[in-house]
Amino acid sequence: MRYLFWAIVLVFMGCRQEKRYHDQKDTGVQVASEAIADIIAFQEKLNKEFKNPETSPLPDRYRKDFEGLDFFDPDTNYIVKARFERTPDAKPFMMPTTTDRKTEEVVYGIAHFELNGKKHRLEVYQTLDLIDEEGFEDYLFLPFLDETNGDETYGGGRYIDLKIPIGDTLVIDFNKAYNPYCVYSKKYSCPLVPRQNYLRTSVRAGVKDFKKDKE
Repeated sequence: MRYLFWAIVLVFMGCRQEKRYHDQKDTGVQVASEAIADIIAFQEKLNKEFKNPETSPLPDRYRKDFEGLDFFDPDTNYIVKARFERTPDAKPFMMPTTTDRKTEEVVYGIAHFELNGKKHRLEVYQTLDLIDEEGFEDYLFLPFLDETNGDETYGGGRYIDLKIPIGDTLVIDFNKAYNPYCVYSKKYSCPLVPRQNYLRTSVRAGVKDFKKDKE
């Protein structure tokens, strides 16, 4: 399962005051519209994968009546530009999963950002087992917990797929947070979110918890 994440950057230009105001207004609306369109495209792609029996993590009893995942409404306030502090001296470690399997990870960097009026930091991991696989050369893994877990979202936290950025800025779009596959089926082995990646705020963006109405 691979998702492409692109940076959304606001750029305001202009010389005269009235011209600057005009450009700021139009550019802001355009960028916001593009960001919303990108989030909706992500949701549609994810729903398509869940409907496809070749790519869906859903057991047949859930997939046959599947109409779409439950998402929070797209919200550009949950697109943050983080200062990315790389950690080249970090040592690899084995990350536990929901089964006996473990994944070899390394802390590639620390993301520092503000969200909901508070400062936060999250560890961003590089999965060493994937480096040599085509399409995953620059893949970064961001698992996180927040105060919606166990209520509006899955109790074990959610994931975001990222790419190694150029420079020291990392754009994180929490609208693209998705559930571990083990939420949908016990046959999957999913990395457990480290406690240090707990956000002391509510992230009302991305995929909500999956309600298993049918047993």
